[in-house]
Amino acid sequence: MALGAVLLMLAAAACGTRSSGYAAADDTGPGARDRAGWSRMSAIPERLLPDGTTILVGDPSAPITLSLYEDPRCPSCSDFETSGAGPTVRRLVLERRVQVRYTLASFLDRDGGQGSKKAVNALRAALDQDRFVELHERVFLLQPTGAQDGFTDDYLLRLADGVDGLRGKAFDSAVRDMSHRRFVAASQQRFDADGATGTPSMKIDGQWLPEDYGGVLYEPDIFEDFLVLFREDPELLP
Repeated sequence: MALGAVLLMLAAAACGTRSSGYAAADDTGPGARDRAGWSRMSAIPERLLPDGTTILVGDPSAPITLSLYEDPRCPSCSDFETSGAGPTVRRLVLERRVQVRYTLASFLDRDGGQGSKKAVNALRAALDQDRFVELHERVFLLQPTGAQDGFTDDYLLRLADGVDGLRGKAFDSAVRDMSHRRFVAASQQRFDADGATGTPSMKIDGQWLPEDYGGVLYEPDIFEDFLVLFREDPELLP
């Protein structure tokens, strides 16, 4: 089927800023890690940008910049990262064709719980150990199912057990003490200030992915072609 015809049929799924309940993806069976395609991501540079809230993953000279907005509790983010276009994005990062700038939200905690905040805090602590990419993998691959507040300190530390070199006094204390709570709050403020209305949301070279085409985030077979078309001329989209 032609790309244009597929795009016309896309329907986006997302976690809205007013969401109250959801059922998360559960992609934890044998082979899930291979399907996600994260095995070589540890070689990719990662750092906090000077704005203090944006985490850059990939070669900063890569020609395409994707700004990705995610909430750790959002099941649509898990779908994107595990079975949607996430593996395609990671391949493009490995090929140094794309850099990704993450803004981590925690708005789902507004309906109760602290799981998003705790997970964002842990991800920021992992960045201090140059292990953001690896923990980010496990947060979405092993996202607790359902609307319960599953990202407890103990659960996050168990996730970190699967990341070589991450567990230690500094990381463990940062998780249990919420050492990066200011980052968590500032990152949510950045999410709001940038005008994101749900997760996952994406900017391509600074331009929002149109809402009508949000479903492309869950279509790995066409995401790369869409990306090329969008960058050439968004007016060419059907």
